[in-house]
Amino acid sequence: MNGITLYGPMGQAVRKIAPYVETDALGTYVAALSMWSAAISGTVKTSSRGNARPVLLWSALVAGTGRGKGTALRAAHHVMDGTLGRFLATHTTSGITSGASLVHHLWEQQEATAETEQGRDVRTLVVEEEWSEVLKRVRRDTSFTTKLRAAWDGATLRNTTKEGAEEVRDPATVLHAHVTPSDWARYVGESDAAGGSYNRILPFMLGSVPMLDDDRVSLPEVDSWELTDAYRWATARPRVIVLGEDARPLWRVVRRYARILGEVLPERQAVFIERTAEQTLRVAACLAASECSEIITAEVLSAAFSLVRRSVQDAVRITTGASAGKVKRQPLSLADKVRARIELHGGRARSSDLLPYVGASAAEVRALPGITVTEERTGRTGRPATIFTLADESSSHTGSQPTSAERDKNRPATVVRMDTYRPTKPQAAPRPVSTVPARPQPPKAKEAAAVNPFRALL
Repeated sequence: MNGITLYGPMGQAVRKIAPYVETDALGTYVAALSMWSAAISGTVKTSSRGNARPVLLWSALVAGTGRGKGTALRAAHHVMDGTLGRFLATHTTSGITSGASLVHHLWEQQEATAETEQGRDVRTLVVEEEWSEVLKRVRRDTSFTTKLRAAWDGATLRNTTKEGAEEVRDPATVLHAHVTPSDWARYVGESDAAGGSYNRILPFMLGSVPMLDDDRVSLPEVDSWELTDAYRWATARPRVIVLGEDARPLWRVVRRYARILGEVLPERQAVFIERTAEQTLRVAACLAASECSEIITAEVLSAAFSLVRRSVQDAVRITTGASAGKVKRQPLSLADKVRARIELHGGRARSSDLLPYVGASAAEVRALPGITVTEERTGRTGRPATIFTLADESSSHTGSQPTSAERDKNRPATVVRMDTYRPTKPQAAPRPVSTVPARPQPPKAKEAAAVNPFRALL
């Protein structure tokens, strides 16, 4: 988990079911936090420097196909469903592909709940398990990113339709999305992130987990009475969660961390992490609410910072892969093309086998160094065939020849059978080793090569 603290009742529940699911426990924890923030966002806010904001946590699980994104979502649903009553069943939606559809959905929900006993309710959990399909469509809607930013900030959303104006105050919308790293790089643009649209989303890359021996094992029941009590406490009346005095030194560290990163990282990466401090405060407020507390302690803030810091690391990893340009192949020169084509035909290529494939005329190929052009006549009549060969393979070439060192360097390795060096006649018994060293006799070059052909390869 790279130092991530699975904090509070949610963290305890996630740790309990983690051995029974084939997914990274981080994904389950993140999805559960997003569900929790959506459920309490109608009444709970957080505040620093006297400015109250919603506790909305938007998250994205980034992993390849079949790497456990959907499994993490279902495991989080198992943890939170009993705790949140019917919230997940009645307030979850998907397929928000435009700014107008987002506002219209919230407005319809507002109208449907305006006369109920609990009153107006615009809490919404948007779950996009195929977020890439949504991102493809929203490119055509310039208002989508604007509405996205306003929804995360909790600002008023407005639509103008034929039937009249639609207005939603204090929207409480949470987005939880699944996307592959390649689709993130393709559809989440730097310009939109710089405008603040996608740096409001916390991305998390899921790690691999061992395969379970038996996939028929059901998830164990989670003792959720603490979260159930916390949910009742959080939704009973409006609450504002603030930093405790013991958490303020760490809060200054968090703010400096975010500022330093913004200054040292390249702009294409820094734009995705500009809200690190704000995201940490929101996560901490959600964790404090899960313990029925309106005070963010140093312990809670530290746990929140460990999660957001992991998201910062993953955001840098994703954008690094996206920004790394593909290595461009150097175009082959005409000489390289001609040599490769001639070698393909065994060292001798007719003009019909060469010229159409290199995009050059016979005169251009004839002018290349190291190419020999000859004419061969196959019969008494007809035009002779033009043959192109490499200069080092033609004995008639009078140009510069490669040196012996160059020939040896380019010569392919020779595989020699050991039978070549086995004696064909029985050898005489070996002579006894003399203690007096014999005078060395320098062998002649030709004799040495004949005795040991390996020397020719040296």
